[in-house]
Amino acid sequence: MAIYIDGITGPIRGKIGNIIGSTWKGMPYLKLRPERRKPAGAKEMANRNKFAMSQSWLKPIKAFVRCGFKGYSDRVEGFTAAKSYLLKNAFEGQGSSMVINPALMKISIGNLPLPGDITAAKLTPSQLQVSWDTSDFSGNRFDQVMLLAYDIETGRAVFNTTGQFRNVGADTLHIEPASPERTYHIYVAFVAADRSRQSDSVYLGTISF
Repeated sequence: MAIYIDGITGPIRGKIGNIIGSTWKGMPYLKLRPERRKPAGAKEMANRNKFAMSQSWLKPIKAFVRCGFKGYSDRVEGFTAAKSYLLKNAFEGQGSSMVINPALMKISIGNLPLPGDITAAKLTPSQLQVSWDTSDFSGNRFDQVMLLAYDIETGRAVFNTTGQFRNVGADTLHIEPASPERTYHIYVAFVAADRSRQSDSVYLGTISF
């Protein structure tokens, strides 16, 4: 990606294909990126694999993390911010043994207060229930819960980013049961009534459906 420094007529900084824009002693210039002659080393291959794993892990929940990472920073939000967080915080192991630990990943980041005592349970063979304490109203009573149930192995995600209000104290997700049962990782967060901010997410473990 290249950046227009002073609009379309100004100098370019960054890469467009195999063209690189830069400056030297204050003078802007363009040059061709040299052809690669040396094969990628083990460290580079590991980084490529890490990026590919991150992309694959986040793709089924792209719509969710767009909400959960809204306003993450002045320059980055949404899917790109979620990928950055995952790369920095959710990987364990090295090389070929490297894996993503779902418990270390957040699918929402923000400063909206969370209610206490958030729990998840299988209410029926096809219904997940998440409940929380309604006695602490440090947020707005009309904040809404964001629910995600994620079967990482198959890439199936069931979610709702505009669930029940904070003052209701519970919400449900319908999850079609499978045979054999599938394992879903459960995440919960809250979004402000005016959509101006959201909370950090909470990982509640796994439930099978």
